[in-house]
Amino acid sequence: MQPIEIVQQMLASDAFSQWLGLELVALSPGACQLKMVVRKEMTNGFQIAHGGITFSLSDSALAFAANSYGFQSVSIDTSIAHLKPVQEGDVLIANCTEISRTNAIGKYEVQIKNQDDQVVSHFLGTVYITKKRW
Repeated sequence: MQPIEIVQQMLASDAFSQWLGLELVALSPGACQLKMVVRKEMTNGFQIAHGGITFSLSDSALAFAANSYGFQSVSIDTSIAHLKPVQEGDVLIANCTEISRTNAIGKYEVQIKNQDDQVVSHFLGTVYITKKRW
């Protein structure tokens, strides 16, 4: 199965990523770029995006990049640093890149920038790579 077919299959059954309004911009083995627009219902009591929004965008980018090799992979450790507030209407671009990969473990980083090319968050994720093929 080709990487794009894997991600399309993942997205088709991923109601949360659909709710986020994710758009796949680029994909290659071990890398992924996603885009989304922050909506009002994604903001918190401070009128900025809930931290879970950038976390979820990063987590989806991680999943698509890690699974693009054709083996089902699941996250086992993740962390995020929120560097700048995100506002309603902001266009977010997530770039996920592979740091390292073995037969069982993959490490990735995701940087999210807004429409002004400002870094708003930095995410690190580790996945377990199963032997199950897509």
